[in-house]
Amino acid sequence: MTGLLDGIKVLDLTTMGTGPYTTQILGELGAEITKVETPGGDAVRGVGPARNPGMSAMFITLGRSKRSIVLDLKKPDGRLVLEKLATQADVVIHNMRKSAARKLGLSYEDMKRCNETVVYCSILGFGDNGPYAGLPAYDDLIQGLVALPDLTGRASGEPRYVPLALADRTTGLFAAYAVLAAVVARLRTGMGQEVEVSMFEALAGFVLGDHLYGEVFSPSEGEMGFPRHLAPHRKPFRTSDGYIGVMPYTDRQWTALFKAVGAPELSADDRFATVYARTANIADLYSLVSDFLVTRSTEDWLRTFKEADVPAMQTNTLETLRDDPHLAAVGFFQEVDHPSEGRVWRMSPPVRSGQDASDPIREAPRLGENSRELLEELGFEHEQIQAFLEDGVTALPQATNADTKESNKNGQ
Repeated sequence: MTGLLDGIKVLDLTTMGTGPYTTQILGELGAEITKVETPGGDAVRGVGPARNPGMSAMFITLGRSKRSIVLDLKKPDGRLVLEKLATQADVVIHNMRKSAARKLGLSYEDMKRCNETVVYCSILGFGDNGPYAGLPAYDDLIQGLVALPDLTGRASGEPRYVPLALADRTTGLFAAYAVLAAVVARLRTGMGQEVEVSMFEALAGFVLGDHLYGEVFSPSEGEMGFPRHLAPHRKPFRTSDGYIGVMPYTDRQWTALFKAVGAPELSADDRFATVYARTANIADLYSLVSDFLVTRSTEDWLRTFKEADVPAMQTNTLETLRDDPHLAAVGFFQEVDHPSEGRVWRMSPPVRSGQDASDPIREAPRLGENSRELLEELGFEHEQIQAFLEDGVTALPQATNADTKESNKNGQ
């Protein structure tokens, strides 16, 4: 596989959502990802529907662009193999608690002894210096800590989590750019280093970037919370046959909207004449817009707003997002043949360049699918690999349902 990170080797010790999303991003950019898994495999292999055990819908995406090797790190030979992998890695990344990493001999100091110039990334729940250090961290817990349920409660009346793994995904993005920055620094200086990314701190900054608001100033110039984001009417506007998103922002855009809905006099209303006035009266403004938009169809409003150059888009459901015409036109989805799981849908990475991968993207591997080839690449002989298999140091993938059906068809 070629790409922007062609030649960069990443030793992936991550599990669940945050870390695997980080290495998915790096793999889609062309890095060579070696995913080390326990004999039981990454827990995310069991999340969602599956055609074969360990190959869930979630893992089909998160496991893409990776090779899987099973290693029991509690066995000396498992540790031996890991250290050989570390000597060849440019990056080692994990998302376990620091105490667990030290116990398994996977700390930065341990990896640095194997590879002096390694870039080592720890994805942690919380920074080391605070009272939460070392506590378990999961997406819902982090969402609660950074006040996302409070925000949804203020806006809609009931505290709720955002219905996706926002903390996991956002932290994964932070971790990916931290790794890339450290790799660039190593290219400049020849020195490796440890970088740490905290879920709590990452998401706290993410939320407060909007909602610290008046508390940015000391002494305060107003309350916390961006009024526009918290307005009860800040939601898709109902039309006569569905919903539409409308997002005018500048004075010119609001003037165009008022004219398009047949109320041009509102552009001279003191409540709506400037961005500051609109922010202060956002609830009244959105309520008025809502009353106008319910009178006509989504298609009609989209045509009207396009002609008026007012930012507006249809509001998709999950099902209509899947069939969105723009995503179809840019080739976002591809239906491909997975080696063991049959026909699956693949989503294209959002980053494209002149060095995009020219070879097919590696599909998500079965647990231990690449154990043998990776051991051979490390220089282990057939007899030693066989001994590792017999001793439980490593493992190969189990037969899939398709393998079983084929064997039965052939009378085996």
